[in-house]
Amino acid sequence: MSLLSGVPRVITVGAGLLDEALAAQAVPTTPVDWRPPLPGTAGALAEVLSDPRRPAANELAVRRLTGARPYLVGLRRAAEVLPANTFLHAGPPIEWERASGPMRGALIGAMLLEGRAVDEEEAAAALAAGAVALRPCHEHGAVGPMAGVVSPSMWLLEVRDEEHGGTAYCSLNEGLGKVLRYGAYGPEVLDRLRWMDEVLGPVLAATLARTGPVDLRSLIAQALQMGDELHNRNRAATSLLLRELAPAVVEAAPAQAAQVLRFINGNDHFFLNAGMAAGKVSTDAARDIPGSSLVVAMARNGTDFGVQVSGLGGRWFTGPAGVPDGLYLGAYGPQDANPDIGDSTITETSGLGGFAMAAAPAIVRFVGGEVADAVRATRSMYEITLAEHPAYQIPGLGFRGTPVGIDVTLVARTGILPVVNTGIAGRVAGTGQVGAGLVEPPAQAFTSALIALAAE
Repeated sequence: MSLLSGVPRVITVGAGLLDEALAAQAVPTTPVDWRPPLPGTAGALAEVLSDPRRPAANELAVRRLTGARPYLVGLRRAAEVLPANTFLHAGPPIEWERASGPMRGALIGAMLLEGRAVDEEEAAAALAAGAVALRPCHEHGAVGPMAGVVSPSMWLLEVRDEEHGGTAYCSLNEGLGKVLRYGAYGPEVLDRLRWMDEVLGPVLAATLARTGPVDLRSLIAQALQMGDELHNRNRAATSLLLRELAPAVVEAAPAQAAQVLRFINGNDHFFLNAGMAAGKVSTDAARDIPGSSLVVAMARNGTDFGVQVSGLGGRWFTGPAGVPDGLYLGAYGPQDANPDIGDSTITETSGLGGFAMAAAPAIVRFVGGEVADAVRATRSMYEITLAEHPAYQIPGLGFRGTPVGIDVTLVARTGILPVVNTGIAGRVAGTGQVGAGLVEPPAQAFTSALIALAAE
């Protein structure tokens, strides 16, 4: 009966109004930030949570994801891994008719690069007529930043998981500004791509033949200690990779070494593509485990945001891609922004990017907000993930491992959606990058995946 005679201990749940009223009366409280489950998920959530396979399946999926050991082993021409007459693109499947401006611009640029058209009009007409097949990068063991377009002549970074044996690919990073991945296809864009095809790719292939495999997991772990989050800040990781490669670049191609090293040195995002392939090969290790509710891919094509779940094979679950909220370049503003685009959310899926922003306080100068916002973003991701990465640690959180292993049941139960930081592409084909910021995935993609898991 001490309830009436002692000092009350008050716990407030949900809406903050009651907590604020009690605080105004100097009543100590314990606030609990509770949200109801996502609408329409109650039945499916109960069904999935009662699946007896789920605990062991998720434990295995997490163990495989966090145990992956990605190494950069070489470069290959895309023609060696692509089906005939096929271009790859970022995100879930999409047709030319539904493609956004930057996706169309990148596809047009690829047609011009490959000599499949003489001008923009001919390229667009050929694409509309189905002259080439358009397939998602993820369906062919690859990932691509922003539009993510891969055509046969391009060089791909090849990353192998030495623990589980998987392989993943990603194109070379072009730098910032007007580039193909943002949908630009002017002469300067195509000239740079031709130089990458004729010089950069062959030199890096010869370089890696000399150095042998490069341990990307180790580089990523070091870069997190140095202020990167490995999605929109890759300065430390690029510097570490450059240090690994530079001597062999000089040995492999002394006549071209200066221009290659200068190009990499002038591109702080050069490591991003290698990091994306590392994320892809790591999450792929956790695929196809019956009963697992672990998310193994998040990707956007500029129209749709899609997710894939370990226990559901290669099926895509989609919702409309949102427009990022962030900082804009020059005179650009939200009216110029395309909806979210790119496979680079594989970084968040593997425990980096938005999930590791607490390690990179300087990221707020690129995507907006305050340092405290970056820390809050990372802390919130522990609520929807199954583990902390044993190798990827955050100094500012006492070397706590980054949150990793998004669980669709936790997303549904908490209503918390993954944090994604991203570049912003101009909505008009040929514009290029217009800014960078944060974007919230559509809840629909996760609820659809949960309902499908319940049906399984």
